[in-house]
Formats: sequence, C-alpha cells, structure tokens
Amino acid sequence: MPFDIASDASSCIDAFTTEVIRSAVVAITGEMKTNLMRTAYHTIIYEAEDFTVGLFDADGQTISIGLGLPMFIRGLSDSIKAKIGFWGKVNIEPGDVLLTNDSYIMGSHLNHMIFTLPVFNDGELIAFSSSMAHWQDIGGQLGGVTRDIFSEGLQLPFVKIFRAGKENPEITSIIRANVRVPERAMGDMRAQLAAIRTGERRLTQLLKRYGNRAFKESIRLVFEQSEKLARAAVRQIPDGTYEAESFMDDDGVNIGKPIPIRVRVEVQDADMTIDLSGVSPQVAGFYNSGITAGRSAAEVVFKCITTPLLLPVNEGSFRPLKIILPPGRIVSATKPAPVRVWMTVPMTVCDTIFRALAPACAERTIAGHYADLCTVNPHGFDAETGRFFWSHIGHPGGGWGAKHDEDGMSATVCLNDGDTHNAPVEATEAKNPIIVERRALRQDSGGAGMFRGGLGVSNEVCMRKLATIHAHVERTICAPWGLHGGKEALANRIYIRRHNGTIENFPTGKIKPTELDTGDGFTVETAGGGGFWNPLERRAERVLSDVRSGYVSLQAAERDYGVVIRQNGREFELDAGATEALREQMAQEAQSAGKPSLSI
Repeated sequence: MPFDIASDASSCIDAFTTEVIRSAVVAITGEMKTNLMRTAYHTIIYEAEDFTVGLFDADGQTISIGLGLPMFIRGLSDSIKAKIGFWGKVNIEPGDVLLTNDSYIMGSHLNHMIFTLPVFNDGELIAFSSSMAHWQDIGGQLGGVTRDIFSEGLQLPFVKIFRAGKENPEITSIIRANVRVPERAMGDMRAQLAAIRTGERRLTQLLKRYGNRAFKESIRLVFEQSEKLARAAVRQIPDGTYEAESFMDDDGVNIGKPIPIRVRVEVQDADMTIDLSGVSPQVAGFYNSGITAGRSAAEVVFKCITTPLLLPVNEGSFRPLKIILPPGRIVSATKPAPVRVWMTVPMTVCDTIFRALAPACAERTIAGHYADLCTVNPHGFDAETGRFFWSHIGHPGGGWGAKHDEDGMSATVCLNDGDTHNAPVEATEAKNPIIVERRALRQDSGGAGMFRGGLGVSNEVCMRKLATIHAHVERTICAPWGLHGGKEALANRIYIRRHNGTIENFPTGKIKPTELDTGDGFTVETAGGGGFWNPLERRAERVLSDVRSGYVSLQAAERDYGVVIRQNGREFELDAGATEALREQMAQEAQSAGKPSLSI
C-alpha cells in the first residue's frame, strides 16, 4: 500500500524516494527471512518458521519486521531498546553482535535467542538488524512443569558474542556446553548471523545510494503516515468502553483451578486504550510470559482491526494505542516466574479483546479460535545410536473463528504462530522415530453459525521407539466461543493409546512425563472455531455441502442448523419441507425460552 506524503510540506524528501525506501526495507526483511530459513539446522526454524527478523532505527523503534509470528511484534524492538540502555550507543561499535535471551525483556521463553547487529554508515549509527529464532534445546529440565526460570535452561544476559567483528569464543563455548545437540545449535546460530548480516549489507547499500538523511526522513514519514491511517481506522469505531472475559483451564500445577482473563477496551475519538489489569496474576506453573508478550497481544489485535494489510509493520502503526498492564500479571510476569509455555495465554488474551470489541465493530472481529499450539514432543535416547532425540512433530493446526461474512479457516496454525507451518508427515517420519497414522479434519468441531467456525484436526501418532512424552495442551474446558448468536466449538483434547487398545484420558490437556513403549501412541484433537450469527440463518444448501464434505454430520446438521438431510447410500439430499418446518419450530422454541436472537 503506497503512502500519500505529497501534502507534507515540512519534508525535504519527495514521495518517490520515500516509497522506494519503504518498499526496500520490506524487501530486505523478506530476504533476511529467506536466508535464515534456508540455512537453519532445526525443522522448527526451516519447516515451522518459528522465528522473526527485523530492521530497527537507532533508538530501537521498528522499521520493518519480517512476516512471521505475530506475538514477536514487540519482542525484538523491546530487546534492542534494552540493549541500547545497557551498553549506551557510544559503546556499540561496527561489527558488534549483541545477544540475549532474557525472557522478561523479550516476553517469551529462553529458547528464543536474539542476535542484533548495529548498522553504521559514514560513522553514524543508523539502524539495527536483528533476528529472534527458536532453538529446539537450550538446556534445562526435560518434561514436567517447571516452577522457576532457573530450571528452564541457559540464561544469557546482555553479552557481545562478537566484538568489532571478532567472535568471543568463551561465550560460544558456554552455549555449546549447555545444549544437548551443540552442532545443531551452532548451525542455527550461524543461520541467524547470516540473516542479520544480510540485513546489514542490504541496508548499507540503500544508505550508500540515498544517504543517511534521506533514509531517516523517509522512515519518519512512514511512521507518520502509518499513524494517520491507524487513527482514521480507530475513529470509525464508536466511542465507548467494552469489556469481556474468558479463562484458561489451569496452570499445570493447580489442576482444575481456572485462570481468569479479563480485558477492558476504551475508544475515544482516534485513541484506543487496552487495559489488561484484570488479567490473572502470575501463576505457579510455566504459562507466564514477560510484559512484552502482553503488550504484543494488544498490538496484534490493534493491527488486525486497524491496518492489517499495511506494510511494513512499524512503530507508527501503534501510536494511537495505549496499553495498561501492571507488572506481576500472567502476561507481565517478573523473575523468577517460569515461562516455558509463554505462548499460550497471550492468544486467549487476543481472542478476549476481539470478543470485547464485537458489539462495537462486528465486521472487524472474529469468533474464538483453538488458541493453543497443541504440540507434543516425544523425546528420549535412541538405544541403537546412544544419541538424544527430540521429535518436533509440528503444529497440527486447528479451527479459527468465523467472521461476520465468511466461515472460519480449518486446520490453520494458531494466532500466536501466524506464519509458521506444520511439518510434512513424510519429513517428520524420516527425522523422528514415529509414524503419523492419521491426520484428518475433526468432524463437527466447528461452531455452528450463519458462518461456521473452522474445523480442528485429529492427529494420531504411534511411537517406533521407547520415548517419553508430556503435554501442556490448554483450552480443553474453555471452548472457543461464538459471536452474535453463533455457537461455541468443540474444545481441544488429548489422550494416550496403548498398544493393547487401552485408552488413557485426562481431566485437562496436561500430561505429566509418561513413557510410551514401541507401538503406544497418542491422539491430539484440536478445537474448532466459534460460529458467527444465528445458525438457523445459514443457507440450507451450504449445510448440505458441509455434510457432503464430511465437515458436519447428519445429526449436527439437524441439531444445530435445523437442516434435515436424507442419506441414501453415498448420496445426501436436502429435505426442504422438513427443514422449513424444523427451523420454524426451533425458532419458536428459542423465542419461548427467551433467548435473544443476537447474543454475544
């Protein structure tokens, strides 16, 4: 989307130069992303794309971030600002590579290593090129529920792993000594270094062509125009205060004790305030996250409802947003709170903010989605090779909530992980001692509505070798909700299947470290998405199509949509007369029961 800057009389830069520079920084971050994907060693980076890259100005403000995980929208910027505060600009030199994985600064777990390289031109610090990627192993406790940050792995404070272009081998040795598969960790480190050096090289070429002044002025204009567009979008939302609440199942320690999520949104003219003070205090289990994650959740929703397609994602887009988030909440936890499963709660915070805004701008919101990675990682030691293995089976995907004018997406990665991919079954089986016996859409999992929620996935895995699994699946009790009369979806679920046919169920999605023998397996059934509008308003022909596709069963078509379908062998036909009569009866029953036709 080009910017209109012709009216800015104070600018000494023409619109064409600004547009070229704007497009260039988007292209640079795209190339950084591609380079990291192609050179990383772990599938979680090159297949699942659990990383992000970005360019930032000399103050750490976001110029452009590579499309990737939405919840990383704030982590890189906050970590760079903290690095600047720690060293001071005068102590940052060309060729320095600044490293940290401080969870309480970047908001996420220790697995996310953040490498940052300053970009100088003509002796002036102009920008930073940075990358954050998920390392499969960073040491620490395997399995179980961690109770503090110290058991979760290697903590790296602010360090310079390169000084003036020369590697510090002592820091590299510390990292190698604290990970279980050091050759892969070093491969991922080199991939991240290659990505940020790509950003430095390309940005330096741009600076040589246009000069420091033109670049900085163009970025200023990009920020200002992004702010104008965001404010214009906020003005279209009616002024008022909007609230909503939901909950998480539990924290993995106090099983069955819900974790409340309460949000408050205030809109006043062109400004929006998102108040997360009502979110639960930090908890004993590892579902906490640093304050950056809570702020990121608010910014993700704000970006979605204001300028979702505007690139680059930059600082100016968020200037109309004020976030209230005191320390000590589950999404603003303080040390030494455990944060290993940091990514789960912020997704439900996002869903709840959308829920709050549903009465004000239904056309910009979305019903609840499955809101959990739903991953299980079998691990152990291969008796034949004596080597440790950690199986990244990939994200199965789940159902997204319906929108006001279309069905939700099925089998799609959850909101936190955005642009990440699930791993191909063939690649997963080739690299891990598992067999994926079945991966299919989960029938009837999508919430009913005029627009149906997306479907979840059923993923059945069998072990080829002895392994240990543990699970931390959430939202098995708080099912994804519908909006404006739409129905809720089926919730997430996980269970173990023993080779003798025994099924082991659990009260929630939490499984303590459990051994699986050869032939044992587990099944993850991800939730669908909530529906939107009254299900009785869905065209009967669309329900028939859903039944024929296997998305909706005959029983659910009749129960939820009031659509009667007759089956004759493999043929399904709509009974129009019976459908009309049933829908009229269901509408009368709802009216007699006092149910509102539009509810949230």
